[in-house]
Amino acid sequence: MFFETNEKPEFEQILADAKDSLVVVDFFATWCGPCRIMGPKFHKMSDEFPTGIFIKVDVDEAEDITSDYDIKVMPTFVFIKNGKVIHTLEGNNPDALRTTIAQNI
Repeated sequence: MFFETNEKPEFEQILADAKDSLVVVDFFATWCGPCRIMGPKFHKMSDEFPTGIFIKVDVDEAEDITSDYDIKVMPTFVFIKNGKVIHTLEGNNPDALRTTIAQNI
């Protein structure tokens, strides 16, 4: 499942509804070159791993969510399971992203 949200209540509801499913959050910025490269790949991975929950969050529009996860680099991918962060991956590395998803799905 794929979502894009910048609203904290909606983000928190998606996490709550996910239960024990893997949630992967893509923290991106529209002005970030590597983010523009990774964006379509991230969306495609949501099709490759249909049991996962994939969320895109714009760091400039969702400062509250961004600060909750202490995001400093874009893109940053945060992996959440059962409401807890289990892994963080920074930068433009689609192979590492795919591998980390496959290991935790």
